[in-house]
Amino acid sequence: MPMTHPDHVIAEVQAIRDRHAARFDYDVKAIFRDIRSLQKTSGRELVRYPARAFVAETTDVQESTT
Repeated sequence: MPMTHPDHVIAEVQAIRDRHAARFDYDVKAIFRDIRSLQKTSGRELVRYPARAFVAETTDVQESTT
């Protein structure tokens, strides 16, 4: 469903995210390193969950013969 009015909160979050990414020339690895650095220096306790196993879904398409 299309939005009939702009969501100012979403627009602000997107603008902040864009400014942060621009600081690192949109280099994902550099952005990630910066976020990790901010996490380490924040003083907050971070929770890490174990990696989930990846299960690939297959789509078996059976051809019908009529």
